[in-house]
Amino acid sequence: MAMLLFRRILSGRNYCRRFSTSHPDFNDRKGLVLGVFEKEGEGHHLTEAAEGFDQSICGKLSELLEISGPSLKKGKSRLFYGLHEDFPCVAVVGLGKANAGVCGAENWDTSKENIRAAVSSGCRLLQDLEVNHVEVDGCGDAQSAAEGAVLGLFSYDQLKTKKKTKVITQLHGSTDSTGWAKGVVYAEGQNLARLLMEAPANHITPTAFANIIEEKISNAQVTIYKRSKRWIEQQQMGAFLSVARGSEEPPLFLELHYNGSPDSTQPPLLLVGKGVTFDSGGISLKPSASMDAMRADMGGAATVCASVVTAAALELPVNLIGLAPLCENMPSGKATKPGDVVKAKNGKTVQVDNTDAEGRLILADALCYGHTFNPRAVVNVATLTGAMDVALGSAATGVFTNSDWLWEQLHKASVVTGDRVWRMPLFQHYTKQVTDSQLADLNNIGKYSKSGGACTAAAFLREFVTLPHWAHLDIAGVMSNKDEVPYLRKGMSGRPTRTLVEFAAGLAKSC
Repeated sequence: MAMLLFRRILSGRNYCRRFSTSHPDFNDRKGLVLGVFEKEGEGHHLTEAAEGFDQSICGKLSELLEISGPSLKKGKSRLFYGLHEDFPCVAVVGLGKANAGVCGAENWDTSKENIRAAVSSGCRLLQDLEVNHVEVDGCGDAQSAAEGAVLGLFSYDQLKTKKKTKVITQLHGSTDSTGWAKGVVYAEGQNLARLLMEAPANHITPTAFANIIEEKISNAQVTIYKRSKRWIEQQQMGAFLSVARGSEEPPLFLELHYNGSPDSTQPPLLLVGKGVTFDSGGISLKPSASMDAMRADMGGAATVCASVVTAAALELPVNLIGLAPLCENMPSGKATKPGDVVKAKNGKTVQVDNTDAEGRLILADALCYGHTFNPRAVVNVATLTGAMDVALGSAATGVFTNSDWLWEQLHKASVVTGDRVWRMPLFQHYTKQVTDSQLADLNNIGKYSKSGGACTAAAFLREFVTLPHWAHLDIAGVMSNKDEVPYLRKGMSGRPTRTLVEFAAGLAKSC
């Protein structure tokens, strides 16, 4: 029977004759993504949705999979045409082993990651065929399937004449529509961060950044404050102002308040993000090669603000405050010079021996200001050091924290999202290097500038924190994606937005 079916396919007879197997026009037609698990030995194990579809076409999908080659491995896919009149093309994707679960060695849920990667691959295949409406198999975890679809289809082409086909995705069948909707919101939050990070610096200035975030907020429980340079001066944020001094673009301090908890007295979770919308290095000018990527040096602010927007969209029962000091770091006659001494909001003086170590300066003042809200915990996020990229690459975000409890919460969230974190040392060894300064209380690059750069940067920030639960996330290594994360296209990644949202959701449950 299988060989007879195969011959009919090759000859164009039977049901395949009604649909072209060349490149048909799929505009306003639906595509379908279905998953299959690896089976012990040969063959495939269909998901529940795939099994239902197979039964509706009298087992033709199973027969085609059997005769079209070896078992469909994890991350691989196959396209079939003409199986169903409602779906001119069907992408079948390999999900790996069923119920793979959490892998301690990899620090993530392998099943969820496999689903994200597989669904992303299938959706992109159909997008390349210019299919504009895709139904997606929930694959047993509708949230992960939604994340894979929405993250996988994103591309920044706003400034191009020729754009990729815009694809509407929806869950195939009626199982776990709540999980699907949640996954869509999680992924759209990360895509917002990707959009901000990918856009050129002449389009995303500090003012433009704040305006875009304001446009994205639709929840009445979110209050936004766009603080001017005058306000920043009144707050005596001398470290922040020293970075902004060289640019013609005025600095802006963005403040978001989301009051989602039914208990108005609940202490907020404070998120602080580095918002350098373009980093030339200032007088300590960066090499010109790859300097264009420094349009994404506001990745910390992008992920923090996107997380607050997402938490509000999900109506999480938690109080959140997001802070984003926004500015450019540019060279000019007004710019801070190496060796200058500036004073931070808490009164500490800082010798600025390298103006390209500017992120820690703007975060220092933002952290001091954040203490006035008496937060339950503080998490700051920044593309802070190239040393972090050297240490971990794109595998995980580096976390420096003074709190075992906070580390456990962040780590737990990252296992769920697959956007991993890894704990780094916060020894007094590094503190001594930044407090040994010739001219001031602190030195912004430390005594040994070429050693342990990510660690000394974290030690510097710690000098502006007095709370027992604080974490610094250095996201320099995960700022962009080449091909390391299969469900993200090449470009700025928006990581770790989903982990921050999952972390906030976890805190909401524990309140």
